[in-house]
Amino acid sequence: IEVLNTDAEGRLTLADALVYADKEVGCESIIELSTLTGACMVSLGKKVCGVWTSNDDLARDLEEASKVTGDKSWRMPLVEEYNDQLKSKIADMNNCGTRYGGAITAALFLQNFVDKKKPFAHIDIAGPVWDDKSGATGFGAKLVTEWVSKQGK
Repeated sequence: IEVLNTDAEGRLTLADALVYADKEVGCESIIELSTLTGACMVSLGKKVCGVWTSNDDLARDLEEASKVTGDKSWRMPLVEEYNDQLKSKIADMNNCGTRYGGAITAALFLQNFVDKKKPFAHIDIAGPVWDDKSGATGFGAKLVTEWVSKQGK
């Protein structure tokens, strides 16, 4: 991975974690929550997280969990053409794309580390995870708990 932006180092750690969850643990589906991009906050503000997944069933399940818990979410597009921004001349890929579509290219980057057939969602909680007046909000804990409790039912 060619590192074009050292401020985008978190996605490198996430890549390792996703490979571990996929290959070593053998999860049936994977969701990850991270404060990955300020670009998501620009798009959705500080009260709504962004959800990126190519799996419609997983998107529906996460939307239902969002409605039940009040952890507001919005499904965001995975624009495949933006993968071109991740191409590198000296490595398998870049760690980030251009300034435009940064939240999308971050999600596209992460998809490279999970089997394409496996349901996977990247959830960017950068906005709602922190309140300037009260601090950490715990955003996403209820969403994940609700989603996990519905698995296998």
